[in-house]
Amino acid sequence: MLTFSNYQKAANLEEAYEWNQKKTSKIIGGMLWMKMENHNIGTVIDLSGLGLDTIEETEEEFRIGCMVTLRDIETHVGLNEYTNGAVRESVRHIVGVQFRNVATVGGSVFGRFGFSDVLTMFMALDSYVELYKGGIVPLRTFAYMEKDNDILVRLIVKKTPMDVVYMSVRNTKTDFPTIACAVSKAGDQVTAVIGARPYRATAVEDQTGILKEGITEKSARAFGDYVSKQVRTGSNMRGSKEYRSHLIKVVVRRSLLQLGGGQQ
Repeated sequence: MLTFSNYQKAANLEEAYEWNQKKTSKIIGGMLWMKMENHNIGTVIDLSGLGLDTIEETEEEFRIGCMVTLRDIETHVGLNEYTNGAVRESVRHIVGVQFRNVATVGGSVFGRFGFSDVLTMFMALDSYVELYKGGIVPLRTFAYMEKDNDILVRLIVKKTPMDVVYMSVRNTKTDFPTIACAVSKAGDQVTAVIGARPYRATAVEDQTGILKEGITEKSARAFGDYVSKQVRTGSNMRGSKEYRSHLIKVVVRRSLLQLGGGQQ
């Protein structure tokens, strides 16, 4: 249950930042994960009046405001054309449409949850976060930074030419993923991002040249085995570490074959 003593709707980012420096303050987005835990917060800070709920698309990048909902990115034509539907695939299993109409991109990314489909998906792209005080930071770097009281203003996705595929395995359709996987190919560089392991998502690149001759059933299987060995897994109520390590082999291979136009 979430309880709080004071509500403040920020007039600008500087005001929100100043309020957020107090240990008893918290910025709220959709509040969907927060209200599922026991929190007693002094002041909640609302950013909904700052115009950060839009997706701006230019020839070079997408600029996704922190208050953009998961449903917004699920239905955004430009994002899904650029990723060939991978962004839609990454969020469509998250609880339900009503939930995705409220949950925000900022909350999903800033939380850096181990189960996050959103973090897994965007780490496979050429993505950055814009922090109010910290400036622009690569998302893969931000994912492992210490949490602080800065404000995530927006997510920036560069339109780097690439192909990307997203897959996840869930015990039930709307459950948290047992394993999440996004595989991208930019030029000759292939990267697999593994989330829900159950730790924060991590990226593994093909640094040994397994796929240098192209994506085939044999090379896809070999890269899946390689990624599985590189990624530490753990156990929880959704699966054992051994099961997750096996799933990594499967989803990486299938993603690569889909990426290469082969059979899954």
